[in-house]
Amino acid sequence: MAERRRGARWARRRNTLAVLALVLTIAACTPNTADTSRGPTSATSSQTSAPTSTGALAGVNVPDAFTPLTVQPISQPTFPFPGSDNKYHLAFDVQITNAAAVPATLDAVDVVDAHDPTKVLASFSGKQLVDPTCNYGDCNRLRLLSQAPSPDNSIPPQTSRALLLDFTLDTLAQFPQAVMLRLHGIGANNPGAKDPTPFDNLGNPFDISAGTPRVISPPLHGSNWVALNGCCDPGWPHRDAILSANMKLNNSQRFAIDWKRTDDQGNFYTGDQTKNESYVDYGSPVYAVADGTVTSTLDDMDANVPGILPASDPVLAPKLTVENIDGNHVILDIGDGVYAMYAHFIKGSLLVKPGDKVKKGQQIAQLGNTGNSNAPHLHFQLMNGPSLLDADGLPYVFDTFGYQGQVDPAAIWNADNYLSGSYFGPGRLETAQPRRNQLPGLLALVNFPS
Repeated sequence: MAERRRGARWARRRNTLAVLALVLTIAACTPNTADTSRGPTSATSSQTSAPTSTGALAGVNVPDAFTPLTVQPISQPTFPFPGSDNKYHLAFDVQITNAAAVPATLDAVDVVDAHDPTKVLASFSGKQLVDPTCNYGDCNRLRLLSQAPSPDNSIPPQTSRALLLDFTLDTLAQFPQAVMLRLHGIGANNPGAKDPTPFDNLGNPFDISAGTPRVISPPLHGSNWVALNGCCDPGWPHRDAILSANMKLNNSQRFAIDWKRTDDQGNFYTGDQTKNESYVDYGSPVYAVADGTVTSTLDDMDANVPGILPASDPVLAPKLTVENIDGNHVILDIGDGVYAMYAHFIKGSLLVKPGDKVKKGQQIAQLGNTGNSNAPHLHFQLMNGPSLLDADGLPYVFDTFGYQGQVDPAAIWNADNYLSGSYFGPGRLETAQPRRNQLPGLLALVNFPS
């Protein structure tokens, strides 16, 4: 996928596809998933500040305390969504700043029910926060603001870190209306502190009942589609694509997927790996996921040579701009403040132009390899605005697909820049399971109906 920030990282990982880096602020989406009930909540009592008074945060009490670490959401209010693992997922990010004059260490983070802070929904500590030996998975959630993993769990005075938070619960009803973070560590215990001491602080309520996932149809048809770089494990492109833009930190790609197709033997290409035409998915029709209006397009970029990421190439990198880094693309307004973004089309394949009205299922272009991409694939995401730099990524679900299992993450991580080899293994199911109103998770293998 188009990649705004990590050319060298792909060489280090030996992965294939690079990703576009956009922005974050998860906002409310619109209709339709089942199981919309929530569990009960109860207020707590102690020495507190005034309770919040609106919406999901009404009645939340935050204990008054000096806190060496401040927490600022990078995400806007969000909501859980159902994934292809048959669990409900919640994903958001925050910026943590050591506002004191002495060093701080973040040892553990609890996500708690904002109305009942004794109820812990998820906890993160140890390698989940920092582990230099871990490449991907439930690790390295503490990041430098450049997206790289933090070297340790220290936060020097007057500096910041990003924290990637995501977890699953079995049902939607298990999620409260809002959450807070409880931070454990060592730092200043008062404004004049000279030495760090242990702290256990609670605060900054965050609305997680701001909507429900938008239900859309798939952007592709056919079998053997792999959800590369999908939500939500740290270490993969998109999840940690936090970008500094328009004077704020954003991550519009948190729920983006790079869709890539194999043949019936699990191979992404056959023949000459340096030719786009050798790849199974090259030229695949791409479809509108809902009725909508085209807001912007690009259709004049030439195809890349597979295996070469433009951002890593000294000749090609200077030619990348904010306007073309996503390659030939379409942005579609699908209503209720939601926009569908598609990237990396074949030059001249677009069948729509700005202002066109499209219907769900209408072909809009062909899958290609343009912009900052090193292999054919479709980058797809929903966002809450028409600007790639200023919009926020939104959770969504597909109305129907067949779940075929999982591709081995180690195989993808250790692949060459062409994704050579077969990727069918023990994780592939003999018979696809019919699924409705779910988002395929990271490295899910799926069938999309015609």
